[in-house]
Amino acid sequence: MLTLLLAASLVSKTGIPYVQDDKAGPPDLVQAIKSRRPNGQLLNLDRMLLHSPNYAKGWNGMFAAIRNQLSLPGNLREIAIMAIGVLNKADYEWIQHEPEFLKAGGTKEQLAGLKRLDPKPFNDAEKAALQLTIEMTRNVQPKQATIDRVRKLIGDDQYVELAGTIAGYNMVSRFLLATGVEAEATK
Repeated sequence: MLTLLLAASLVSKTGIPYVQDDKAGPPDLVQAIKSRRPNGQLLNLDRMLLHSPNYAKGWNGMFAAIRNQLSLPGNLREIAIMAIGVLNKADYEWIQHEPEFLKAGGTKEQLAGLKRLDPKPFNDAEKAALQLTIEMTRNVQPKQATIDRVRKLIGDDQYVELAGTIAGYNMVSRFLLATGVEAEATK
C-alpha cells in the first residue's frame, strides 16, 4: 500500500511522471522557479513543466510578469484566475490561487460567489472582469459591449493586461488538465 501511495505521488493522473527535484534541470532555472513559489519549493506544475526546461523557462518568465510586474490590480487578476478554475474545472488552479485571492483583498463571500460565477458580491470593475473572463473562456471572443465596459472601468493598459492574464491562465488550466497535474500532498 505504501508503495502504491508513493508511486501515485510521483506520477500525474495521466501517467506522466513528475520530474523529481534532484533531476529538475538547469540549476539557474530551477532557482528562478523556486524563487516565485511559496517556501521556495517546486510545485507539481513545475515538475511537469520541467520535462522541457526551455518551455518551463518561457512559462516562468511570462507568469512571473503576470503575477509581479503588471499594473493590473491583484484582485482583478485573481478573480479571473479563480473563475477560469471554475469554468474549466481546473481544481489545481483554484487550490493554488485561493490564498492569493484572499491576499489580494478577496473575501470568503466573493469566493462563494466565484464558485457559482455569481457577480453579486463584486464591485463594478470586478463584475466587468468576471464577465470578460467568462466570455473569453467560454466563447474565446468576448462581446464588444463587454470589452467597452471593461476598458471604460480600468483603461486600455489594464484591459490589455487583464485580457492577457485571462488568456494565459486559460492556457494554464488546459495544460493542467491535459497533463493530469494534481495538487501537492499536504504534510
